[in-house]
Amino acid sequence: MVRERTEHTEHTEHTEHTKHIDEAERIDEAERTGRGDRTGAAGRGGGTRSVREDHGPVRYGPPAPDPGLPVLPELAEVLASAAGRGAPEPTGGGDALRRAAAAYWTRRGLHGGPEHVAAAPGTSPLLLALIAAHGGDVLMPRPCAATWIPQARLLDTPAYQVPTPAECGGVPDPYALLETLRRVRAEGGRPRLLLISVVDDPTATVAPPELVREACEAAVAEGLHVVSDETWRDTLHRPHDTVLLSPAEMCPDDVTVVCDLAGALTPSAWPVAIARFPDTGRGAVHHARTLDVLTALGALVAVPVAAAAAHALHGPDAVADRVRRSAALHARVAAAAHRAVLASGALARPPQAGRHLYADLGPLRCGLADRGVTDSLELEEYLTERLGTPTPGGHRFGDDLGALRVRLGTGALVGTTPGQQLEALTAERPLELPHVAGALGRFEAALADLR
Repeated sequence: MVRERTEHTEHTEHTEHTKHIDEAERIDEAERTGRGDRTGAAGRGGGTRSVREDHGPVRYGPPAPDPGLPVLPELAEVLASAAGRGAPEPTGGGDALRRAAAAYWTRRGLHGGPEHVAAAPGTSPLLLALIAAHGGDVLMPRPCAATWIPQARLLDTPAYQVPTPAECGGVPDPYALLETLRRVRAEGGRPRLLLISVVDDPTATVAPPELVREACEAAVAEGLHVVSDETWRDTLHRPHDTVLLSPAEMCPDDVTVVCDLAGALTPSAWPVAIARFPDTGRGAVHHARTLDVLTALGALVAVPVAAAAAHALHGPDAVADRVRRSAALHARVAAAAHRAVLASGALARPPQAGRHLYADLGPLRCGLADRGVTDSLELEEYLTERLGTPTPGGHRFGDDLGALRVRLGTGALVGTTPGQQLEALTAERPLELPHVAGALGRFEAALADLR
């Protein structure tokens, strides 16, 4: 059953659900016309700042939120020991990697064998292959992960965004989902796939189990297959107080689970992502089609990376300890960053996972306008320069260009050298460390200056 419609949904349900391609092309055009000559106030000290010319939303798109931590030595040793192997990994990953992935999911309540697993060098090629394997139109929440929209555009696949409820991102409001499906079909569309993220990038929220259930049941009843991106599930800030429900636990025959290991287990410089397919005839067909696309792309996981990933997926003590400590560190830093955002007069949901938070600087529009900032692209440019770290605007995640929303990362706040980063990781009170306190102070000052 779909839950009662919230006040937020009543407002957003009337929003026109346009194709991602149309919105992205509008942003492309805005970036191509006149931005190379535009200048504005640089910050507190005045002056001017030049704006990079013709930087489209794809090639200049944001990286995933960085942990700001050095590579775990144990993983580096495993990777180095496999560097001498000359034979490539097969498409979809070798047996050792797929078995490790199956064991990883089994420990999280999702049982299945390695024959239902595929691996790729990162989420982008894996998601591209999944969308191509299913065909038809794609639906996804607004906002969504920065890599999702480019995949639909690359395949020339019609894709539609659906509003999320007020309490979280990553999962569409069930009523808004049904209304979008009705409109898409009335226009002759063929919706086949719903992408969701129960632990979300960019909003850093965790979807309540009842919302996940209602949205997935509504999607499956309408004939959609669900792809659940669970990249950030191991980064919960309060794991013992947060109920995380995978859609695959509720609708095992209709959900494919995707996980980029850079979320918690491996460095982002070692690209590897895994997918778990349903144990059904249709799941086997989609698995095979996905492998075909990955083969055509030449999307193979590098052998040393596969060895390190398999090791990490088995959850040895050193990896488990790093995952736990990293999540605890970023929970504290993100909470402090969230307090700074609210103190500035901006808005943000409390971060529940990941290494980031998603802020709405709309209440600061007047102060930003005085600095030449009137949309999320200009906000991205201004804050990236002001904070000295990538600060992607909401348009990267499918939000309206005119909305002053931005994803703020916490990785840069834990230290700039491996020594500082490890000190923060092991400290009982990391926020009291001079380098962390200083970084948070500069972050708070940059936001407070916008009032």
